[in-house]
Amino acid sequence: MAIRTTPSKPRVSLDRSIERMRKQLAEFAPFLGKGRPTRSLEEFDLEAERLIEELLGQTSDLLHAYEYAELGEAAGLVNMTDEAPEGTGMDSERQSLLQRGRVLESCVAELEARRSAGPKKSKVGRTLIGPQIAEHMSSEIRNVSQDASLRQAGQLMQQWKLGSLLVTDHQSYVGVITDSILAREVVAKGLDPSTTIVKTCMRTPVAAIEGSRPIIDAVRMMKERATRHLAVTQDGQIIGVISVSNILRYYSGIV
Repeated sequence: MAIRTTPSKPRVSLDRSIERMRKQLAEFAPFLGKGRPTRSLEEFDLEAERLIEELLGQTSDLLHAYEYAELGEAAGLVNMTDEAPEGTGMDSERQSLLQRGRVLESCVAELEARRSAGPKKSKVGRTLIGPQIAEHMSSEIRNVSQDASLRQAGQLMQQWKLGSLLVTDHQSYVGVITDSILAREVVAKGLDPSTTIVKTCMRTPVAAIEGSRPIIDAVRMMKERATRHLAVTQDGQIIGVISVSNILRYYSGIV
């Protein structure tokens, strides 16, 4: 008995999805000054949201990222308010537009990655998408001794213009201290920053993520761990740090 075969619908569907998302991205270019828009930004946003939801799912992090970009509130990418992200030196309207574009590019990248994976199932449960964390992290690792005072930690953050420091016991990294932790511990609890040591207030363990993971995974982990800073690892060794500011620079087109 003859057995009929049918074309692979998933592949055809992904090809069509990529085509539709690329078209949406192309139609966004005029809003960045590359031509004259054929519709209002509000109409475009509604269509973009609908398309992302249809192609990537209602719970997609990229859908959330696009919605936050519309608001012009880049800090909303991680939906937390404990620390203020560093400014990017760009007016909020332009920054919001660039963020939209970056999110749409990431949508295309995710769909293309799914197509490349074909029928094979991802070993980690989902396809790697977009640019890697290591490409946008800060490779300079700043740290402070666990025995240093909170005042010393604060002075180092101010000197290096950072919102966090890895904490070391002189052999390995054992925690992290952030400016928000300093504010809560010193101000709210009335601790003496000159005599209180970092070890008593640091956050443990160090929240870390592999540098080969896509940036959207850093956003997910920051949400899950309620933090704005992650250590970046490679083969079990810390090679850098990625913060909300790094992610915002990527989504704003500042690299």
